[in-house]
Parts: sequence; structure tokens; C-alpha cells
Amino acid sequence: PTQTLIMKPKTSLLQEHLQALQLSFIQNHHGDLAQQAAQAQWSHIDYLSRLIEGEFHQRRQRRIERRIQAAHFPVLKTLAQFGWDWPKKINRLQVQHLFHLEFLTQKANAIFLGTVGLGKTHLAIALGYAACLEDHSVLFANAMSLINELSAAQTQGRLQSELKKYLRPQLLVLDEVGYLPIDQRGADLLFQVISQRYECGSIVLTTNKAFKQWASIFNHDSTLTSAVLDRLLHHADTVVIEGTSYRMKDQLEPLAAP
Repeated sequence: PTQTLIMKPKTSLLQEHLQALQLSFIQNHHGDLAQQAAQAQWSHIDYLSRLIEGEFHQRRQRRIERRIQAAHFPVLKTLAQFGWDWPKKINRLQVQHLFHLEFLTQKANAIFLGTVGLGKTHLAIALGYAACLEDHSVLFANAMSLINELSAAQTQGRLQSELKKYLRPQLLVLDEVGYLPIDQRGADLLFQVISQRYECGSIVLTTNKAFKQWASIFNHDSTLTSAVLDRLLHHADTVVIEGTSYRMKDQLEPLAAP
């Protein structure tokens, strides 16, 4: 008997191929765009360009979402949310220039220096978030948490693999350096991160200590402190913020009333 070869409809086969290739935008929109193409009399190249453009933007958006998730920001902040009127002193143009992200391509650093409650962490997170939106890899880390994780890894004999976590991203946002004292082991570990990222990846760092006080952070080891600052400040913009804590605003305002 003659066997009949059953062929799948072309549309069904196309859907299978698009699904196998994980071209989800094209899979979901090729029909609608084909109708638009027929009505507007697009060329074949125009139709193909619209499909590829849509696929490209969808994939990029998903990648950016993964970057934001991988950054582990404690909260999301933007530059637009920053209250410029609260600090007594801040170089607004300097900060806005940092958000052009040229320092990332130069593998340079940015440091926000000031006392508590002036928005240093807000700006650091916002800068990291802006970098994610431009498809850069970012990791946010509290300085003491980083030290504790590396110290535990060192004890367990896996320091090098744990270090890669902090060396791999294009941008490391290192928050609250100097808020708590660091012992010699912690100082050595923090130095390793800063030293190995030197001219290899950018750091955005927040601190409440002027650089002349950094020896107190690094267990009063002046040699190590000098080595850290040498690498950190060689290619860096330092944004100095002065004023009183925004978190104390409600308590301070009644005192200022006549």
C-alpha cells in the first residue's frame, strides 16, 4: 500500500523552529508585523529589520533585569529621587557627570565622602542602577559583609573562588567603608579586593571618614592604608558631601524654629 507522508503546516513548523531557537519576540509578533508590512508595503528587509529589532530589545531588557537582580541592591534608588536641597555642600555637576558612566570604561573609581544621613548610599545605589540600565555588570556589597564573607571563605580554604565574586563585575559598589573598625585580617582582605580591581574594574565607595583618618579603618597599619589609598585614588572622583543627617531632619526642624 502507498504510504502518505503527512507534512506539518508551514506555520506550525515555523513556530517549532522559532521556539527551538528561543526567538520569542519573533514567535509572538511575526504574524501581526506581517499584516502591518502588507498594509504599509514594507520591503522584505524592512519587515526582517522590525522582527530582529524587536527580538534585540526584548533580549536586552531581560538581560538588564537579570543584571539588576544580580546586583543585590538593598533598595532601588535613582538620581531623580535625590534631594539636592538637603546637603549644605555637594558638587551637583560632578555627580551628574559621574552618571554619564565614562569612569566605567576608564576602569576608574568614584568615592562619596561625608557624615551619616547625607545620601551617599542613595547616590552609590543610583549610580549602580544606572550602570545596570546600560547593561554593565554590578554588585552591591556592604564593606563589613564583604569582609565577613571573605574571612569565612578563607577559613574554609575557598578564598580565591569567593574573591572572584567581587572581582568579576564591571562595577563593585562598596558601601559604608569606615563605619566599623576592621581587624588586621579584615584589612588585608579588603586590600585584596581593592588591589585586584585596580585598573581592572571600577569601584563606587561610600565612607564617612576623611582619607587622613583611614589608618584607623585599617587597624592603624599605615603601610597598608597608603597602599589602599594609592590604588583607590589613582583614577578616582571624590564627591565630598557636607551637612546634617537627613534622617534627623524631623528632630532638627523644631529646634530651628524661632
